[in-house]
Amino acid sequence: MTHSVEATGATVTKRYASWSRAEPSREWDALALLSRTVPELVPAPLTSSSEPTPWMTMTPLPGVPLVDPLTAPQLTALGTALETLWSVQPSGLPPIDLPALVDRTRAGLKALQGTAGVIGTAAQAWLDHEPSDVIDVQDPVVAHGDPNLTNYLWDGTLVRIIDFEDAGLGDRTVELANLVEHLSGRATDWTSLVRRFAVDPGRFRAARCLWAGFWLTLIGPGGPSAHRNPPGTAAAQAQRVVRLVGG
Repeated sequence: MTHSVEATGATVTKRYASWSRAEPSREWDALALLSRTVPELVPAPLTSSSEPTPWMTMTPLPGVPLVDPLTAPQLTALGTALETLWSVQPSGLPPIDLPALVDRTRAGLKALQGTAGVIGTAAQAWLDHEPSDVIDVQDPVVAHGDPNLTNYLWDGTLVRIIDFEDAGLGDRTVELANLVEHLSGRATDWTSLVRRFAVDPGRFRAARCLWAGFWLTLIGPGGPSAHRNPPGTAAAQAQRVVRLVGG
């Protein structure tokens, strides 16, 4: 758990459990920018402090978290929310460190190379065909950074976005791939949403391979999230990596 949230009337208080990547300032800067430009989409930041541990207050938003699989109206509304988010120039936001993401994924998969079965096969396949063309930002946008479906609130008509502690200046194709490859949305057919953004197919597949490999490092043997998922999740993820890399 990276934070806790308390709602009290017209205010939501978020308390951070970790901040090694400057999460509080990343969230504040992103919300300050977005609440000025697209105020209907995100909470407005109100107050913040670093004592005794970092916290911030913000306005509440209506809606309930999206649940996999998404319905057609929810997919459409999510696409509209992303279009709105990505229409804002990411001026002044710190960059998403894509080279560090690639390095971290590579190191994690090297640790899985000798694992028996499909997990070791997937790790080796990714390392043999390491995704390229994903480090340089080609289409700069405000990157949300954490597309867990629980971070998208649905009020029956609109989708709004919360939890910007991983936000920054990022790449639209990499962000879209992050959403499609997130474990929280595996039962959703993302085809219509992907077509809506008309991304380059080759670069999009490379970005999906990157995120698929990243997830395998998290939920594979020894990974920090290995204990949070039912048996067979890591093997299924490894099969996904093999399909993406081979496709």
